[in-house]
Amino acid sequence: MEKIKILLVESIHPVAKEKLEEEGFEVELKNYSPDEDELTELVKNFHALGIRSKTLVTKKILASHSHLYAVGAFCIGTNQVELVAANQLGVPVFNAPYSNTRSVAEMVIAELVILARQLGDRNTLAHSGGWMKSADGSREIRGKTLGIVGYGHIGSQVSVLAESMGLKVVYYDIVKRLPLGNAQVCSTFSELLGLSDFVTLHVPETPQTKDMMGASELRKMKQGAYLINASRGTVVVIEDLVKALKEKHIAGAAVDVFPEEPSSNKEKFSSLLQGIPNVFLTPHIGGSTEEAQYAIGLEVAESFRRFLKVGSTSGAVNFPQVDLPVIAGAHRIINVHKNEPGVLGEINGVVSKFGANIQGQFLSTDNRIGYLVMDVEKAEASSLSKEISQLSRSIKTRVVY
Repeated sequence: MEKIKILLVESIHPVAKEKLEEEGFEVELKNYSPDEDELTELVKNFHALGIRSKTLVTKKILASHSHLYAVGAFCIGTNQVELVAANQLGVPVFNAPYSNTRSVAEMVIAELVILARQLGDRNTLAHSGGWMKSADGSREIRGKTLGIVGYGHIGSQVSVLAESMGLKVVYYDIVKRLPLGNAQVCSTFSELLGLSDFVTLHVPETPQTKDMMGASELRKMKQGAYLINASRGTVVVIEDLVKALKEKHIAGAAVDVFPEEPSSNKEKFSSLLQGIPNVFLTPHIGGSTEEAQYAIGLEVAESFRRFLKVGSTSGAVNFPQVDLPVIAGAHRIINVHKNEPGVLGEINGVVSKFGANIQGQFLSTDNRIGYLVMDVEKAEASSLSKEISQLSRSIKTRVVY
C-alpha cells in the first residue's frame, strides 16, 4: 500500500490526508484547482485523485493515465467528472452525498430571513455609515409558503427546518418522494412557482435542469416572491433573473452558485447580479462549514481506502456495485473488462490454465463494463493477474491484497 500515491486538490480537509496516510498511502495535498494541462501533468505521479467542485476531470486526463485507479469528488456533485469516460476506462468515481446536507440546509434557512428582512443591504449600508431603520419591505417568514424544487437529501432537510419556523412547505420533484412533516407535493413545477413566497432550488446539473429558471418561470412566480439557488450555477438564467429583479417582480434573491466561478480565492469574481438591491451573493459556500468538510474528508477517504485495499465499489456513482468481505489466506484480484459475451469464460480459461485455486468469485455489470472480484491462493495471484490483464477485452486488472 505504501506504493499507492493519492493527490488531493482544492483545499480538501486535511483529515482526508491524515486518514489515508494512516492506511499507508502516500498523499499530497494542494490548495488550489489545477487546470486541465496542469492536472494532466500532475496525475502522472499518482494512482488516485481527490477533487472538489471546481476541478474538471476530463476524458483527456483519464485516457492519458491508465494507472489512475479512482477519482473522489469531495462534495455532492460529480458533474465536473466525465463519468462515462471514467466508467469505460475502469475508473470508479466516489462522492459524499450526505455529509454537507445540514450545512446547506442551514444556510438556506438563514437566507430566507436575510431576504425577507433585507439584512444584506442594511448591513452593507451600516458598514458605510448609513442608517436605514424602517419596516418598509421587511417581513416575517412565519406563515409564508416555501417552495422546494428537488426534495432529496438537502431539500427534505430544508423542509423540516422551515416547517419548524412556521412556514408552509410545498415541493416538486421528478422522482416520487415521501413528504416529511406537513409538506405537500405539487403536481407540476408551475404550480409550485405560483404558490410560493420563497422558491429554493435543490437539483443536480443535468440537461433537464439547465436554464430551468428562465424568464417564463420567473414570471410564474408571485409578485414580490424571492428566489434562492444553492444547487448549480447553470440552473438559473442570470440575465433573466436580473431583469425580473430590476422590474421588481422578484423582491430579492440569494445565489450561492454561478455559471462561471473563480478557480481560486485570488481570482476576481464578477456577476450581473452585483449591485442590485436585496441580492445576497455568496461564493459557493453552501457546504463550506468546518463540520461538513471534515465529514466529507472522512467519507471519501473511507471510500478510497475500501476500494484501493479491498476492491469495494460501494457508493461509486458510475460503477457496478460490489462490496465483499475479505477472505483470510487469499489474494484478491479485481478486473474491469468490456461487458461483452464470453469475457468471463476467457478469464476462467486463464484461471484453469494456471490451475489456480479460486476461493471466491463475483461479477457485477452495467451496460458498458463488467467488474470482477476474485479471491485466489496467494502463490498464484501475481502471475494470474498479469495474464488476465493481457486479455484483449480487459481494461484494468490488479491485485489489491
